Amino acid sequence: MPHIPVAEGSPGIFGLFQFRPETAVPMLELCEVLLRADNSLSRGEREMIAGYVSQGNRSEFCQDGHFTIAAIQMEDGRDLVRAVRATPEDAPISAKMKALLRIAEKVRIGGRSVLEDDVDAARNAGATDVEIHDAVLIAAAFSMFNRYVDGLDAIIPEDPHFHDVVAQKVVAQGYSRMAKMIAEGASKAGASR
Repeated sequence: MPHIPVAEGSPGIFGLFQFRPETAVPMLELCEVLLRADNSLSRGEREMIAGYVSQGNRSEFCQDGHFTIAAIQMEDGRDLVRAVRATPEDAPISAKMKALLRIAEKVRIGGRSVLEDDVDAARNAGATDVEIHDAVLIAAAFSMFNRYVDGLDAIIPEDPHFHDVVAQKVVAQGYSRMAKMIAEGASKAGASR
């Protein structure tokens, strides 16, 4: 049971977003920039980093959600995600992605864990400075998101298809659309008070 009152039927971060929409909107805009804006890393690869960090933080809601979004945006995505979830070093992903996941894992543990050798290994595997930057920021942001969801004991959805439905919406409409809907809902709620 969540530590604060959330709307019934609004599991995970969605109930928290509805509780405080003024914080939800900038958080969703950050997701839009980090996970969907033009980038040399695919949207699926960036969602995979978010899912991987969430898995390391044992954030059930976030890992299931972002791994699902990653899977539907990548060729053989479900198998690829399954392999990364099990053992990233053995997964059929590029050396660059393996290096970026290692950096993301270190950020998850603590930012100072990332060493120059980790960055050099990512560069040697073909990662650009922007890709390294974004992997670090995704890992840091999703550690925050994980702690937000789990720190308030957000509801875990019972419907086994919940993440599939949400993932399809995110892929089709993006995070900005969610932010706009939340802002509009908050505006209507404020007007009716």
